[in-house]
This record gives sequence, C-alpha cells and structure tokens, in this order.
Amino acid sequence: MALKYSNKINKIRSVALGLIFAGMIIMYIGLFFRETEWLMLIFMFLGIVAIGLSTVIYFWIGMLSTKAVPVECPECGKQTKMLGRVDACMFCKQPLTLDRDLEGKEFDEKYNSKKYTNEEQKES
Repeated sequence: MALKYSNKINKIRSVALGLIFAGMIIMYIGLFFRETEWLMLIFMFLGIVAIGLSTVIYFWIGMLSTKAVPVECPECGKQTKMLGRVDACMFCKQPLTLDRDLEGKEFDEKYNSKKYTNEEQKES
C-alpha cells in the first residue's frame, strides 16, 4: 500500500473545517439540555469557542498561504503552493521539494523540522 501524502495547507484547512463541524455538533448537543440552562450554556459556549478557533486557524493559514512558494507540479502541471523544504502537490499528491540536496531521497516530512536541519548542518 502506497503512502498518501497531503499538502500542509490542505491539512490545516481540514482541521479548521473539522472544528466548525465539531462546534456545530457541540452546540446541537447543548439543545438536549434545555431544562438545565447552565449545562446548555456551557455546550453553546464550547461550540462558539470551537468555531472561533477555526476562524483564527483559517485566518492564520490564509496569511501563511500568501508567503508560500508557488510551483508547477511536474506530474499534473498545475500550480501548487509549497510550505517548507518538502511538501505534496495539492491536486495529485506528488511529493515535491525545492532543495536540490533532497532530490531523489525518500519523501519524509521530517526534512521540514528545524531539529533535522540543525543535525544535518552539524554533520557537514
């Protein structure tokens, strides 16, 4: 079974979308406690916090997306955005890199971590 890679921007957007749905579900659960007002208010408040958090995440990834490097995917030919040293195409999930040292190596997201970069610099 081949590994499925996903673009970092799409992963973060999926988390934000999940928070919106979770917030709505939490608030809907709160409706079952109409008789106990304080419990209903707690569920409503938690739902609003989840939706507010998703709004912050969407804003953050939007700002981050403006700084991402646009590249053309060699596999599908579509324009995609890259964050970090390695990423995957938003459309065809093709592993991509801008670092010539990583070309030909097995795709691993650890190449984006500062810890790995620092260890690599110590070795050379």
